[in-house]
Amino acid sequence: MPDWLSILLLGLIEGVTEFLPVSSTGHLLIAEQWLHPAVDKAHHELFNVVIQAGAMLAVLAVFSKRARDLVARSGEPATRDYLVKLISAFLITAVGGLLLKKVLHWELPKTAFPVAIATLVGGIVILGIERGIRGRTTTQYITWGVALTVGLAQVLAAAFPGTSRSGACILFALTLGIARPAATEFSFLVGIPTMFAASGLEIFGALRHGDRLTGSDWGSVALGSLVACGSAFLVVRWLLRFVQSNTFVLFGWYRIALGAGLLAMRQMGWIG
Repeated sequence: MPDWLSILLLGLIEGVTEFLPVSSTGHLLIAEQWLHPAVDKAHHELFNVVIQAGAMLAVLAVFSKRARDLVARSGEPATRDYLVKLISAFLITAVGGLLLKKVLHWELPKTAFPVAIATLVGGIVILGIERGIRGRTTTQYITWGVALTVGLAQVLAAAFPGTSRSGACILFALTLGIARPAATEFSFLVGIPTMFAASGLEIFGALRHGDRLTGSDWGSVALGSLVACGSAFLVVRWLLRFVQSNTFVLFGWYRIALGAGLLAMRQMGWIG
């Protein structure tokens, strides 16, 4: 398969899965075992993180009016309260991410096994949460408990690829009584600074350590990010309509089937 086509497919996978509760990182790690993208193996983590930031550009486009309103009304108490909680959730994630990276020296897994387990367990958790919150009264108001939980959920998703950042944030917010649309919006908005900061950290780290990123590496990252942004834009717009009247039960069953399938493929030696 041509290198450019591998990168295009990975960007498409990232864009489609980033905001669905199925884990984009997990899907990328599995897909890379077959597609073999034209990115130096030493930089595959940088590639995966940066194209996720590319997908986040889609959120800026979809929520551009909401973002402008938040800035224009930042002096109003309710808006200021929302912004402070967004920033707090991001800071919790940033501190947790730095601890994982710098103290625990965390890296993306090299095999599919932990991703398969996280995918399978995540599907079971989705079904359990959806069953538990059925019929509950909900609110649009984002509490401090929600902001704290969303920040920790992002750290959890980073530590266990296959968990799904957006899925963990939304579902944990739902357990605290937040309405599905409000939980989805908060999750998407807090993901913007999170992924941009993670991308910046990866790029800075690579340059600071003198890693030689070739023109081909940068071209692959740019192409993957562009495709991820375009496909994510369509997915975000669809998902915002979907959550108005649907649960994530279908995604729960999908994750269970995928996780079980990955474990079976690993057992047969089809994937590492």
